[in-house]
Amino acid sequence: MPELPEAETIVQGLRPTIVGRVVRRTEVVHADVLRESRSAFAAKVRGGRISAVGRRGKNVVVSLDSDRVIAVNLGMTGRLLPFATPPTGAHAPQHPAVRFRFEGGGVLVFDDTRRFGTVECLTNAEWEERSERMGPEPLGRGYSAGDLHRALGRSRSPVRSWLLDQRRVAGVGNIYANEALFLAGVHPRTPARAIAADEATALHRSLRRVLRAAIRAGGTTLRDYRTAEGLEGQYAPRLFVYGRDDQPCSRCRSPIRRIVLSNRAAFFCPECQPEPVA
Repeated sequence: MPELPEAETIVQGLRPTIVGRVVRRTEVVHADVLRESRSAFAAKVRGGRISAVGRRGKNVVVSLDSDRVIAVNLGMTGRLLPFATPPTGAHAPQHPAVRFRFEGGGVLVFDDTRRFGTVECLTNAEWEERSERMGPEPLGRGYSAGDLHRALGRSRSPVRSWLLDQRRVAGVGNIYANEALFLAGVHPRTPARAIAADEATALHRSLRRVLRAAIRAGGTTLRDYRTAEGLEGQYAPRLFVYGRDDQPCSRCRSPIRRIVLSNRAAFFCPECQPEPVA
């Protein structure tokens, strides 16, 4: 599932191509990605000029000059692909769910193979209310190790599961939670409230390190994710533990292990991330 680095990479790719464009009309191919009817969505978006493209957590946020935003959650396989001219044949997205046609030509396609993603048009006030229910941005200037430690101290959840809760911290998913825990030397099963201050400092540092590195690499492509230019992300070869069960740890050569927490796989090195004593 695309996480913060993938959403941020897509945002950076969309800004030069769609900011300033006016939505002439929309074509909803699969209405199940919407939270309202085709006609209601199309009426809200029609005629809106795109004033900005941003990100909140894992969401791509397209701001319109009509006091509205188009909020896109990429789900598991969602892509946002801009084209100067409508693509045809082999160049056309194979699973389009929504097309945004622009005045003067050009199109933005939300393509989603499995259609777990969502596309919504909200007022600015509605989006602000939604945003306030999310946790802080881990790369935000004001987000400190102390903030992380205090928030961890209020939960008994395993720290890996805690990191995946978008109400705790926004944008972190399973790939980067596992990677950050490895770099910090913290076992994924450690209760959040058992994380000491120095461990929280290490986790804060490693989380920001891995997210920034993944953004620079254009995100992680394991299967479906593509940038706004249609390219694969280049971070996958740099993963330390995620998806590497039974392979040797890059630090100590012990086999990487896989466990299941809250129905999601977690990956760790038993030597570099010793399990805490009960």
